[in-house]
Amino acid sequence: MAALQNDRFLRALLKEEVDRTPVWMMRQAGRYLPEYRATRAKAGNFMDLCRNAELACEVTLQPLERFPLDAAILFSDILTIPDAMGLGLRFETGEGPVFDKPVRTLADAKKLYVPDMGSDLGYVMNAVSTIRKALNGRVPLIGFSGSPWTLATYMVEGGSSKTYSKIKAMMYDEPMTLHHILDVLADSVIAYLNAQIEAGAQAVQVFDTWGGVLTPRDYQEFSLRYMQKIVDGLKRENEGRKVPVILFTKGGGQWLEAMADTGCDALGLDWTTDIDNARARVGDKVALQGNMDPSILYAKPERIRDEVAHILAQYGKGTGHVFNLGHGIHPEVNPEHAAAFINAVVELSPQYHV
Repeated sequence: MAALQNDRFLRALLKEEVDRTPVWMMRQAGRYLPEYRATRAKAGNFMDLCRNAELACEVTLQPLERFPLDAAILFSDILTIPDAMGLGLRFETGEGPVFDKPVRTLADAKKLYVPDMGSDLGYVMNAVSTIRKALNGRVPLIGFSGSPWTLATYMVEGGSSKTYSKIKAMMYDEPMTLHHILDVLADSVIAYLNAQIEAGAQAVQVFDTWGGVLTPRDYQEFSLRYMQKIVDGLKRENEGRKVPVILFTKGGGQWLEAMADTGCDALGLDWTTDIDNARARVGDKVALQGNMDPSILYAKPERIRDEVAHILAQYGKGTGHVFNLGHGIHPEVNPEHAAAFINAVVELSPQYHV
């Protein structure tokens, strides 16, 4: 593998000195880019794009050609694991993901298994190694997975949900069934992320998109407990350097201390928690990633620049900050506004690292 030319993202995650605050965007390879839309049209559909290593590599690199980003993130989907379990995943226009075989009973749960990373999910590892080779040491590559709780919400609900009625009914009435599902998922995520690391991912992030819909007690029992299991099971070093682990619970700002106690290297923050408050609470235990409201990118470039300046000042001097949005970039955003955001971080952050 080629030597890494820009490692400030990895260094910041490990709270080592950097010359400026590194920056990347969740969903940076996505529908807001016309070149992404063209490649997706060529692929035919979203999952075919994920399964084609050359096209997945092409879209992963597209934002790096436009913007001075400090990391690339594997182009894939969080539902690859449940898809590999044979639950019949498809994407309906205007409806999002749908599972033909939702997991509703203990009998359903007992049919679940850890997919084979070579045969069932080999296309993901193929994409990781293809992207890593194409990056040629330009920036690090991030691998990722959905959290067990978040994956379970889709599997039990049968798709997206506003109320989480089916999974919450299971959680309250049949907690052992849900624990069985989450346990198989945690084992699957450990195997999946370790396989990505072996294929070339240099950092990994666990996306707990729906952890914030839980009560504090239920979050600890049904989400954080399984992310703890994942952190404990991950390969933390590869190719002679540490592989940082980022945990991100959307809506999880009230649980940062408990998340930091898992032994992860960094926490992702959404925009509902001020970063100075988060830094005061977790101290030097973990790095922080975030946390600009993605909707600010609808505003004028000068307003975007002001917001970047505000967040940098909030975090203050020193390392341990990776600048990012508080969630993924929206499809309707003008790419020029994304450029204004990233360029502002590059230009304004060096003063905090002298």
